[in-house]
Amino acid sequence: MENHKKTTTEQPADRSHVHTEQRHQRSMSLHRLDIASCVKLMNDEDHGVAAAVGDARESIARFIEGVHMRFNERGGRLIYLGAGTSGRLGVLDASEMPPTFQLPGDRIIGVIAGGDRSLRKSSEGLEDEFDGARHELEKLSLNESDSVLGIASGGTTPYVLGGLKYAKEERGALTGLLTCTPIDRDAMTADHVLYIATGPELITGSTRMKAGTATKMVLNIISTTLMIQSGRIFENLMVDLRATNDKLRDRAARIIMTLTGLNRRDAFALLDESGGNVKCAIVMQRRNVSRKDAEGILDQCGGRLDRAFMVGM
Repeated sequence: MENHKKTTTEQPADRSHVHTEQRHQRSMSLHRLDIASCVKLMNDEDHGVAAAVGDARESIARFIEGVHMRFNERGGRLIYLGAGTSGRLGVLDASEMPPTFQLPGDRIIGVIAGGDRSLRKSSEGLEDEFDGARHELEKLSLNESDSVLGIASGGTTPYVLGGLKYAKEERGALTGLLTCTPIDRDAMTADHVLYIATGPELITGSTRMKAGTATKMVLNIISTTLMIQSGRIFENLMVDLRATNDKLRDRAARIIMTLTGLNRRDAFALLDESGGNVKCAIVMQRRNVSRKDAEGILDQCGGRLDRAFMVGM
């Protein structure tokens, strides 16, 4: 993992050993399949993705435990780091946290090679720069309370590996690598390796397929578990949602109805009285207190609704 920029005459490293670059024996005749057969073959292969994620659940849980200690107990951040499809999936997961859980946008951050422009227009050439992520990570002022998850389906992306090396060795952050191919863990600069054995892709090297699906599943598990552990879920309800459109206002009212017994009209009135804060509305009703007092109770309880029902009683 030496830091040097390749010239145009250099041959790239041979990646034929990478599982996602190997040929899939069941898809050698893709070009001859009709539409129905294509759909069936891809669906059959996708059945194995969830099982591969399940096989890695222990390593996923260990990584989340490390992040939880920093994220929920120290107020640290989680940074996803990737290029191409991997980077886009990281940005997608991070961007869904504020509207779903009212999480501040600077707590879970997606960093993609090439910046936001790369979300729509491919800039995969940037993934070859070993120090390419350094500037973006420096701007975040990483510290020991932060966690960085590198996402690289093939496990060899210089942009990701260099970023993890910087985050761990120079900033003391917790690091993890999410990959879909076996790697030499002794040579890896990461505290955790999350290996999802999705195997060769139906289209050789097209990691937007099974590897991409596995990545989305794992990121869902990581971020959602962190939100559950932080008290942003009560029972199985997203009590921290941000009611910014009609669909979410409807959901917010139904959550209030479920947890207070109010009818729909009164639930909307309470939602408005609480300033659109679902948790606050529920505490106001359940504890028969004002909005100001409900906000004080929630602050005292670290925003956890289960504790707010009991504090001072």
